[in-house]
Amino acid sequence: MLSTLTYLSAIGGVVALIYAIILAVRINKMESGTERMKEIAQSINEGAKAFLFSEYKILVIFVATVFVVISVCGIITKSDVLNYRTALAFLIGAILSTLAGYCGMSVATKANVRTANAAKEKGMNSALSTAFSGGAVMGMCVSGLGLLGVCLIYAITGDDNILFGFSLGASSIALFARVGGGIYTKAADVGADLVGKVEAGIPEDDPRNPATIADNVGDNVGDVAGMGADLFESYAGSLISAISLGVLAFSGSSSWKYAVFPCLLSAIGLISSIIGTLFVRGKDGKNPQKALNTGTYVASILVVISAILLSYFMLGTFRFAIAIIAGLLVGLLIGTITEMYTSDKFPFVKKIAKQSETGSATTIISGIAVGMQSTLIPSILIGVGIFVAYFVTNGTGADGTSGIYGIALAAVGMLSTTGITVAVDAYGPIADNAGGIAEMSNLPDEVREITDSLDSVGNTTAAIGKGFAIGSAALTALALFFTFAQKVNLATIDIMNYKVVIGLLVGGMLPFLFSSLTMDSVSKAAQSMIEEVRRQFRTIPGILEGKSKPDYKNCVAISTHAALRQMILPGILAIVSPIIIGVLLGAEALGGMLGGSLTTGVLLAIFMSNSGGAWDNAKKYIEGGHHGGKGSPSHKAAVVGDTVGDPFKDTSGPSINILIKLMTIVSLVFAPLFGNGIIG
Repeated sequence: MLSTLTYLSAIGGVVALIYAIILAVRINKMESGTERMKEIAQSINEGAKAFLFSEYKILVIFVATVFVVISVCGIITKSDVLNYRTALAFLIGAILSTLAGYCGMSVATKANVRTANAAKEKGMNSALSTAFSGGAVMGMCVSGLGLLGVCLIYAITGDDNILFGFSLGASSIALFARVGGGIYTKAADVGADLVGKVEAGIPEDDPRNPATIADNVGDNVGDVAGMGADLFESYAGSLISAISLGVLAFSGSSSWKYAVFPCLLSAIGLISSIIGTLFVRGKDGKNPQKALNTGTYVASILVVISAILLSYFMLGTFRFAIAIIAGLLVGLLIGTITEMYTSDKFPFVKKIAKQSETGSATTIISGIAVGMQSTLIPSILIGVGIFVAYFVTNGTGADGTSGIYGIALAAVGMLSTTGITVAVDAYGPIADNAGGIAEMSNLPDEVREITDSLDSVGNTTAAIGKGFAIGSAALTALALFFTFAQKVNLATIDIMNYKVVIGLLVGGMLPFLFSSLTMDSVSKAAQSMIEEVRRQFRTIPGILEGKSKPDYKNCVAISTHAALRQMILPGILAIVSPIIIGVLLGAEALGGMLGGSLTTGVLLAIFMSNSGGAWDNAKKYIEGGHHGGKGSPSHKAAVVGDTVGDPFKDTSGPSINILIKLMTIVSLVFAPLFGNGIIG
């Protein structure tokens, strides 16, 4: 029965992939516009694919190395967790994560020019539909491949331990994709903004700016492929932790129900997401945000109804449905709170825009303050979600871990609508690219007004998506942490133990060190980009007059090489740190490290993502005609704030989510190597 229902769950993934193919074919048949539009879109597409292929060449070496390490450690330890089957699952997880990111990004680079053309030919509604459809392909690939991979491996092997390898593969690729893509996109973005807007005084996406193509490429490799890989591993990780804890927490002939229950729920969530996408229908002259929200709410309502029915008829109680609903509501509420702190419709962003009147220093100070303040409510919401999920499910199983199973279900519930959540998030960079193509193709002002409206909403949806990713990372990492504790027989972690204190301090420090490395990487890459743009303005006659064509390819190459060089050290740090602590100080110290990194990591990620989003929309608010408008001193100060916030929200902040999950899953997979430690 277990394998039958698990195979049935996998069908949900197949349906999502078929839907993604239908959407991709539909997008491909749309008109691409003028020859100039096609030329620009082709340059973006080629640049994005060139970066990914270069990145994948490095990742092939990494994946092969880890595959061998897991296999060799399995031979040495003869462990149930660490063996050649776990190594194979690791390989499958890495491949599917890569495939999800590549497929979604390929369609996004086709949807961008078609969105611009739809705005030109048919107006807002058609442009919104095209951009969202492109994002929906990413959403369906992420959740479809994630569900399909997890369910097939579990159905074939029947061993939840093997699934940790799949999660490790997905997490590893996600970290490199987020860090590498984030460095790429922000190096180009910062260089284009500081030299183009501030120094040369030309508009965003102006074809005279040599960094514009690299900037638009970055939107795809960072905000589409990187974000997709991020939520792919969150989706898979939450599902795997729920399956594993279901096996641990319940015994008897019906224990299989608790393991397969999250699989069925995820399949229902995926179908609900598909239905939700059908309700995203905009109207000309109306706010596109309402159409996107409608789809999300429809999908969420369907999941709530389905969770109640599935929980009662399969498990004989509504308790597990309550845990799922708690997680889903926390995710939606965190999205709402994130919107409040990052949208120019609310006072926080308007305050930052007002502060820009007195210069870039006050812009930056107020943005940091807003980001710090924004950690309050999400932290409380995550805590409430954990409490509710644990309280309603504790005592339902054979031992004390049933409440932890409830927390894992809350994470699954939060991520159950990943299909449409990713679709709404990926819509943003597609709309942004459409605006860039419209500007560089010299399309009429009314076209740019439509794409600007879509892009403004995209900034908010991207911020909401990052908030959602942080919340899901917290619950997923917590569920994986409890699974780790069960695997190494840690009933408690003694805070009075000096090893644990060392672990806490090291774990609390790691998100800061990781962020420092990624921020410094963006700074170095941006410096090279700025120097190149200045060089071209200085040495190529007629660029600013529009008489000569900039060397776009050189800027693309600079971002590519910088990102690939700089992404390696942060990635190695995340993988090696838990192994070193576990081997040297033991499993209990490693537990302390994971707890410390989870605490500081979640807060730092919320702070950085929301500060960056608020700075970005403060700039957009001023560009809308407030506080002097474009070209004013306030605008230049806001651009500086935005460039500081760029690596906050698109490189370091989102990457911390993966850091805390990857360290936990590394600890799980290599748990057989950790005893009491070789020191002390």
